[in-house]
Amino acid sequence: MNDDVLIDAGLLSPVRAGTPVEAAVCDLAWLQAMLDAEAALARAQARLGAVPAGAAQTITRAARAERLELRALAVAARETANPVVGLVAAFRETVRALDPAAAEYVHRGSTSQDVFDTGAMLVARRALALVRADLRGTADALARLAAEHRDTPMAGRTLALHAVPTTFGLKAAGWRHLVLDAAERLDAVDAALPVSLGGAAGTLAGYLAAAPLTGAAADAYPGRLVAAFAEETGLARPVLPWHALRSPMADLGAALAFTAGALGKLAVDVQSLVRTEVGEVAEPAAPGRGRSSAMPHKRNPVLATLLRSAALQVPPMATILTQCLISEDERSAGAWHAEWQPLRECLRLAGGAAHTAVQLAEGLRVRPERMRTNLELTGARTSAERIVSALAPTWGGETARKLLDAASQEAEETGRTLPEVLRDVPELGLNEAELTELCDPAGYTGAAGTLVDHALRDRPDRPDRS
Repeated sequence: MNDDVLIDAGLLSPVRAGTPVEAAVCDLAWLQAMLDAEAALARAQARLGAVPAGAAQTITRAARAERLELRALAVAARETANPVVGLVAAFRETVRALDPAAAEYVHRGSTSQDVFDTGAMLVARRALALVRADLRGTADALARLAAEHRDTPMAGRTLALHAVPTTFGLKAAGWRHLVLDAAERLDAVDAALPVSLGGAAGTLAGYLAAAPLTGAAADAYPGRLVAAFAEETGLARPVLPWHALRSPMADLGAALAFTAGALGKLAVDVQSLVRTEVGEVAEPAAPGRGRSSAMPHKRNPVLATLLRSAALQVPPMATILTQCLISEDERSAGAWHAEWQPLRECLRLAGGAAHTAVQLAEGLRVRPERMRTNLELTGARTSAERIVSALAPTWGGETARKLLDAASQEAEETGRTLPEVLRDVPELGLNEAELTELCDPAGYTGAAGTLVDHALRDRPDRPDRS
């Protein structure tokens, strides 16, 4: 079979197909990140005199993914259970072709896991920059919706039924709040993504052996090398080698799972609100988007569907990364290897969802008139709580509640509105103006507008921190 046929083109994962994150985490990007780790390591060692400066320059110049055969490296990895062994051999030959002497300094004192894990952190950082930017774009769009519809009344729904009135602005502010929560988690994880430097068993012995030192110089060398490596990659400096201490992977997975879930909340709400019988919002239109293969009249909510699909997939994949904290000895036989594909899937699904969320939030069409129509479906029964509060000082809270329970049930059974039923109870002591005001659901949105103001003021859209 032609190897081109084997490429994962995203046919079964449309949420990430064609999005920027897909290229950021593809096999070629991963290969480049591992080469970047090799080059950064050589430069760090050169800064400390363990590698000739000219050799480090040659290694850096040769560290281009297009110089290597990607598919051949992938197949060769079956023989060693990781892609770095074959990569180092092929890369060393690439460097040798430029400068035979420099080839001796490729991967000097290092081990496969240092290169792979550092490469993984570089891939994650590049992908997270895209995700975080899209989350900011989504938050910006939701802020605009929240402000515009601060006082747009709609039915609040609990357990799928009309509860009391709320506003669409408050709903949009809630979506934005979750998106900002996700962005903050990714910011924190991104700032802590560490280099990996431990050598064969986490003691850095190979690095020390490659730079023969004694006394105080030897004692200081490991810390200086880790610091230099961190500076060369732009990653954080870990306290300890983390070959078998998988906090960075678990933290990254958890933040990506939260991100997918936050966007999933937006998705399921939109799916609920676009239902034909609800019709309170509509997804942005685009030629061909949402078409049904069988029903010409349908325009499916595809953006929300893509978001929800990612929200359902990322958390269980992130759980694999958490499970891999149970990593035996100084390097695991299987747990480390089990992280790789789930990590990539978490990155590209969360990244695809974030990219899609921008489109959804920026183009979401809000229908206030439909919200008002739906709010009136229950004949003002959503205002019953308010009427209880108004009657309580005279009738007592329990009696007032029983009165409204009975009136609401009669309204539902007879098809009459709540005001019509209450007019037949003159002993309530409510005149027509009072009854009209109390039964207007648009007047019973509580502190919704103030909450929107507070949310937008307390958490203004943040500047770009990429």
